[in-house]
Amino acid sequence: MHAATFFDGVGWREGVVELVDGRVRLSDGHSDADLPRLDGVVLGGFTDHHVHLQLVDHSQLSGSRLGRVVDLGGNPGVLRRLARGGIKNAPPTRDSGTFSIPHPRALVVEFAGAFVAAPGGYPSDREWAPEGSVREVADERAAADVVAEMAATGASCLKVTSNSTAGPVFSDDLFRTIVGIAASHSLPVVAHAEGPGEAQRVVALGAARLAHAPFTERLDDEEIARQAASTSWISTLAIHDGRARAIAIDNVRRFHAAGGTVLYGTDLGNGPMPNDLNAREIAALREAGLHSDALLHALSPMDPLAPSATLLFLPGASPATADPLAARPLIPADLKV
Repeated sequence: MHAATFFDGVGWREGVVELVDGRVRLSDGHSDADLPRLDGVVLGGFTDHHVHLQLVDHSQLSGSRLGRVVDLGGNPGVLRRLARGGIKNAPPTRDSGTFSIPHPRALVVEFAGAFVAAPGGYPSDREWAPEGSVREVADERAAADVVAEMAATGASCLKVTSNSTAGPVFSDDLFRTIVGIAASHSLPVVAHAEGPGEAQRVVALGAARLAHAPFTERLDDEEIARQAASTSWISTLAIHDGRARAIAIDNVRRFHAAGGTVLYGTDLGNGPMPNDLNAREIAALREAGLHSDALLHALSPMDPLAPSATLLFLPGASPATADPLAARPLIPADLKV
């Protein structure tokens, strides 16, 4: 049994870690002054808010520092099965960039289900889109059917595409209608907004979250302030290069400074990237001004007090020096005096 400082998702607290049935568990409350103290800090597994599990070897995620992922576009039947069973079937290997965990826990999977697109809209014509992963919606009746289908499947949000550079997009009226129908099922709309004016338009029409920090154009400060008050952005900064990357980082920097909520997301499956915490995405978030606790909030670590939580350990760190990239699983050997 050791005293430990841990991050509960909001701030830093004191608790105790101990071995229970061979697993390291965390409990809160003040510890006995005579207890040895862990040399470092403890967190729950991180969240990637934008992944595509059908486009990667998702079994490798069970050995990563992620505790939860949110899939933003795939076959809803496949995603439902993954969410029900968790992802826990692959032995982690250091060759794959993952860590050896004595008792791997199931990764929590949340999902949006299928992409909801205008007829002929993105990504209906993309070869990478898994079979059954797109629902083309022409009118309000079709929208109601699709939203009901995603809700019945167990979706936690609705992914709506609005990419004017790659095909048709929804009219203002139909987009607003989809948002309203989704709200009646308690499904916030996460929008893929791409093309001039699309990020501004979908937020004005009620999108609760942008699947990508705006990268088509620089938003003016007035628009940044409006969006900071009404929506959140998933970062996905590292998928860009050149001008698009610079625009996205500048937008995120001002959005964060205005009080907007930035969430860590990688668009896992969009090109080669680790099935784990992404160092390039972390570096881009830091470049955009997210440091210390702001970076941890973006990573949305899971509740480390939950019995099923994967506990991460940052050896030698304090709350002021905690670096997510230094995190590794907390293992029984760390409790040896």
